[in-house]
Amino acid sequence: MTNTYQPPQIWQWQPGNGGAFANINRPVSGATHEKDLPQGKHPLQLYSLATPNGAKVTIMLEELLALGHAGAEYDAWLINIGEGDQFSSGFVDINPNSKIPALLDLSSDHPLRVFESGAILLHLAEKFGEFLPSGAARTETLNWLFWQMGSAPSVGGGFGHFYNYAPEKFEYPINRFSMETKRLLDVLDKQLANNTYVAGETYSIADIAIWPWMGNLVLGRLYNAAEFLQVQEYQHVMRWAHLLDERPAVQRGRMVNRSWGELHEQLHERHDADDFQHKTQDKLETSS
Repeated sequence: MTNTYQPPQIWQWQPGNGGAFANINRPVSGATHEKDLPQGKHPLQLYSLATPNGAKVTIMLEELLALGHAGAEYDAWLINIGEGDQFSSGFVDINPNSKIPALLDLSSDHPLRVFESGAILLHLAEKFGEFLPSGAARTETLNWLFWQMGSAPSVGGGFGHFYNYAPEKFEYPINRFSMETKRLLDVLDKQLANNTYVAGETYSIADIAIWPWMGNLVLGRLYNAAEFLQVQEYQHVMRWAHLLDERPAVQRGRMVNRSWGELHEQLHERHDADDFQHKTQDKLETSS
């Protein structure tokens, strides 16, 4: 394999060096512009986009609402990461790392910011007492929650970037991260061979965290890579992915803050449960 690039002695940033996000990537943190974030009427204000990490939180919130937790009502505001919305001063105040999703919890006297998708899932699980069992089952659930958090860079920033987003395709990084993604699918497949859900027989935040990544990957919705990765090999992951895909709360959560794909699957912002009914009505009127 020919090596076409030799790193310089000192790395220097080259703005606009290609790739899907070249216009917003930079080696420093902080706000690029002043802009306040909007706030709605509900106790939970979510600022996000329906990427796998963003979908984790909207699925969790829809699952909580399905169980009757009125306090889980939320406003979901669209953050267009391609346009750099995550670098506004208001967003950076909630998440200094400028990554979606970011949550503002206004349910107490002191507003609470929560960022990083795993932290948000854990916050909501503890707040409402759902999807996080106690005792040994809690430890197992957290094992798999953090397994996903540790795996995401290899699947998204690794495989997804070099296979789907990079302006040029190179054999080494694609092979390297394809191998690691398939290894992770194999880990998950072996776990699901003996368990209905990831952490056992109970649906939990482990499933909610992992499904938007691995579930969507094997269902052919992520990076258009199902055939390339031969995902049909992972029959237990496939069974689990379809099981969660049938949950109404998962279906609703996938729609929130989605601004691409089929129009009937997009709900750019969510401010009330009726927003889904309006979307369903729009679909019926369009197809009639």
